[in-house]
This record gives sequence, C-alpha cells and structure tokens, in this order.
Amino acid sequence: MREALIAKYGGPVPRYTSYPTAPHFGTAVGPADYGAWLAALPAEVRLSLYVHIPFCDTLCWFCGCHTKIVRRYEPVAAYFEVLIAELRLVAERLGRPRPVSHVHLGGGSPTILRGHDHARLADALAGAFALEADAEIAIEIDPRGIAAADIAALAAAGVTRASIGVQDFEPQVQQAINRIQPFEETAAVVGMLRGAGIERLNLDLMFGLPHQSVETLSRTLEQAMTLQPSRIALFGYAHVPQMKTHQRLMPEDALPGPAERWAQSEAAAEFLVAAGYRRIGLDHFARPDDSLTRALDKGRLRRNFQGYTDDAAPALLGLGASSIGELPQGYVQNQVPMRAYAEAIGAGALATAKGIALDGEDRLRRAVIERLMCDLSVDLDALCAEHGADAAGFDGELARLDGMARDGLVQRRGREIRVPEEGRALLRSVACVFDSYLGRGQARHSQAV
Repeated sequence: MREALIAKYGGPVPRYTSYPTAPHFGTAVGPADYGAWLAALPAEVRLSLYVHIPFCDTLCWFCGCHTKIVRRYEPVAAYFEVLIAELRLVAERLGRPRPVSHVHLGGGSPTILRGHDHARLADALAGAFALEADAEIAIEIDPRGIAAADIAALAAAGVTRASIGVQDFEPQVQQAINRIQPFEETAAVVGMLRGAGIERLNLDLMFGLPHQSVETLSRTLEQAMTLQPSRIALFGYAHVPQMKTHQRLMPEDALPGPAERWAQSEAAAEFLVAAGYRRIGLDHFARPDDSLTRALDKGRLRRNFQGYTDDAAPALLGLGASSIGELPQGYVQNQVPMRAYAEAIGAGALATAKGIALDGEDRLRRAVIERLMCDLSVDLDALCAEHGADAAGFDGELARLDGMARDGLVQRRGREIRVPEEGRALLRSVACVFDSYLGRGQARHSQAV
C-alpha cells in the first residue's frame, strides 16, 4: 500500500515555505518596488527580520543552502560591513524605527561571526528598529568548535533561542555527509547555552541520509532526548545533485529509497510523540508548553522560509545575500552572488534581484496551502468568505481531492478538507492540488517523501 501511494503521489513537489514558491519569482519586481513596499508599510505594523550569514568553514555534502566555504575571517568581515549598510538602508526606506517581534540569524553558519560582530549587529538592530521587550532573537548554531566565549557573546547580544545543527549522531552517517560531530561535543554546547541563560533550544535532525535506517535513526533520537530540546525539526534530506553538485560526493548507493524514508519518518514521529512531543505540521515536533504548540492549538501556526513558526508579524524583511522577504504586497529576494549584492548596497541601492507581486487569487491560494501545511485541514467556505471569493472556484481541485480520498490521503465533507494522520507524509502532495503555478517553467523540487 505504501509503495503504491509513493508511486502515485511521491513525485517532486514544493516545500511550500512560500506561495507562490521561489522558482516563480521574476525580475518584474526590483529595487524600486521593494523600496515602495517598505515605505507603504503602516507605522504600527510589526516586523520580523531574517539575517543571512552565507559562510561555513567546512562543506556538509547534504547542504542545500546558499553558502560559501572560507578559511579566513576577512571575507566574512567584508560581507558583514555590507550587511550593516543594507540594514541601515532598509531602515531609511521605512522612515522610522518599526516594532520588531522576531529576529532570526541563519546561514550558512551564523556562529562563524566573531563576538565583536555579534555585538555590532545587536547594536545596529537596536538602533534601526524598535525591538520589542519580549522579541525572540534566534540563531542557527554549528556546535563544532564553539567555545564558552562564543556562547557568552551570543547571550550578550540578546539571543533567546538557538537551533543546533546535528542531522545525525551515527559516525558512519556523519562520515558519509562530511559532518563529523561527536555527541559529546554537541552536549557540551547545549550545556554552555543553558549555562549562559539561553534555554530555548531546538535540534535540527534529518532522515533519508546515506546509511541511515530506522534502527540508526532511533539511536540518534535516544541521544537527542538526553539533551531535552524544546523543539525538534526532522527534515527529509532533499537529494538534488543537479542543483547542488557537491551532493554527488556522498555514496548515492547508500541513500535509502522512498519506502525506507517514509518508514524512518514515521518511526521517528512515533518515538517523539511517545517521548511527549507534539507533531507540528509536516516535520516539526515541540513540547506541549512550547510557543509553537500553543500556536498550533490556537490556529495561529504559520509557515515561512525558516519553516514552522509562531511569528505573527505581517511582514518579514530579509537581510543579506540571497535573503527573501515577505511583505503584504508580495515577495522579494536579494541578489544571490555576494559580489552583486555588495555592489548594489555599495551604490546605495536595495539589492533586490527578483520577486513577485501578489494578487487576490495568490493570497487566497496561499492561505489555503498554509492552513493545510499547518493544521492539516482547511475550510474552503470560510477562507473564501474572508477573501471575498466564491468557493465554487475550487470545485476542480475538490474533484482531484476525491481521488486522493479514495486512497486515504484526505477526508472531505463538503468544502471542509482534512488530512488524516496516515496522509501526513504526503501533505505536500495534497497542498500542491491548490498550486496554480505548478508545472509552469522549469522549477525543480525535491521528492514528496
């Protein structure tokens, strides 16, 4: 049964961290549009900020991020100066300090920044924006080689949540993905973070990596539980060597197939639920007292480019090369090449390379897809009423869902749709029924399972 569902629905589909998805952004949206969108934001609108640090000191062969491997700090320091300049440029376009509820530092490896630059970034953010007293300041951490002084610098910069990159604790898997990270090293960093007052800790894990099995992944999860994280993100490895050629360095014959990937995902979910975590959407897990769980229970869970979030800010501003921003008017993405990004900012211009303006149909379909991805359910009549649309416009999509219903992936009562637990692994395949852009252009996506 599982093999049949994978054969029918397990093809490449988007991850839906946005809608429309990034492959459909175009150059019709540029710096002037972004500047106008920033200026049009009402003064009271809360903002969320994403800060991209696209550097690592080693290349993990599974990586799908925009990052550059460096051995010296000079390129990082040069980039950091441009980043600070962009931050001030965006603040100027906004016209006055705006309230900020969330800041997320991602990469790459943001912890490649030295302590004095973490302090400078914190000062620049505080000077350009009105950080709320309870603002969440989150950072992605590569624990390899981090010292107590580095952790102290993060705490001094106001960090309140850390997402610790792990992927897998099995030595054979780590060797295959070129990420040697003993459990003891990760545990030591967790201890230092908590000792510095950074209590909200996430672990980033993966399934579908070379040499992984249900058994080995279970051992990794057992070790992870001893660290008592607030949240766990369990991502499915996306094998796209046609886009990320370094992925060919891994032993492809050791990659688990779709049925094994599904088995790993479900076994891990059962383990984590038994350990007291709640399932959040497709691939996140959180403790019952975590803010992500509270957002789920209140129907306020959101999905953005960082994954699942309780961030309710109506505008997310992306800072740094390749960063993506989401505003009420649409999406914008900065130049990906660091040289092009630096040249634009150096000339006093925003570094927007492409984007997409949203119309009413886009906003409605985005809302439908987000509710499915977050709640595993959606009431089309209610959403269409909110958006001033006729729900009968989705009758074609409902007919397609009826086929999925016969296969057990969805349940439908009128225009109320629910994805049962047995269909969760193929949630993206259900969501793509509502994607009117899918199939346009040459967009490439990862497999559904």
